Amino acid sequence: MTFTEILQSYHLSIFQWVAIGFAVFLLGISKSGIKGLGIVLVIMLAFVFGEKTSTGILLPMLIGADIMAVVYYNRHANWYYIKKLMPWMVIGVLVGVWIGNDISEELFKNIMAIIIIASVLIMLYTESKTSTKIPTHPLFAITAGFFAGFTTMIGNLAGPISNIYFLAMRLPKNEFIGTAAWLFFIINIFKLPFHLLVWKTVSVDSLVLNTVLFPIIILGFLFGIWIVKKISNVNYRRFILFITALGGLIMLFR
Repeated sequence: MTFTEILQSYHLSIFQWVAIGFAVFLLGISKSGIKGLGIVLVIMLAFVFGEKTSTGILLPMLIGADIMAVVYYNRHANWYYIKKLMPWMVIGVLVGVWIGNDISEELFKNIMAIIIIASVLIMLYTESKTSTKIPTHPLFAITAGFFAGFTTMIGNLAGPISNIYFLAMRLPKNEFIGTAAWLFFIINIFKLPFHLLVWKTVSVDSLVLNTVLFPIIILGFLFGIWIVKKISNVNYRRFILFITALGGLIMLFR
């Protein structure tokens, strides 16, 4: 099939193309540091392609955006937290591969919705607490790492979980972004073989679609960098919570 024929095989309407373009623009903004938008774009792509299929379409674009993020924010990464979370994220991904491979599309969608809603509630609860004490119990990192790994495999929805953890650790804005950038670049690379060989949600056709959409991601990333520079640490935290909560409500009533 030719490049054009592959795109036509998706049978997308103009409205769907607009929705996809807006979603990947949000992806670029999200990877520039405006965390929380990931939920919204995941919901939009799931609406167009279906929950499970959309995870494979999104993954290569996530990796491309991750590369831009780690290049730009590399000097701000805190490898202590990456090493602390990574082993448990790997375990979570493997559990997600096993569970997600055999469940129906409807159940897959319901799991995604539950994950988002639970994450929003936890974030709102933790942010409402007046204490500034940083959690030090090992179980906090273990739980956050496992569920971040599981949710990123099930629906590329680890953003709320990692947001909870990094907000609790009181990381400054740029350190928050740089650490998350490297963490998800590594884990998304780890996920790719499972999407290719087990779930078979990444294909030549989906990669052609990714190629068409990637310039929009670059534009979103550049726009997001401009926004991040304008936001203070306090307002950054509030914005993350607001966008995440909004995405959870959209998924709930979708």
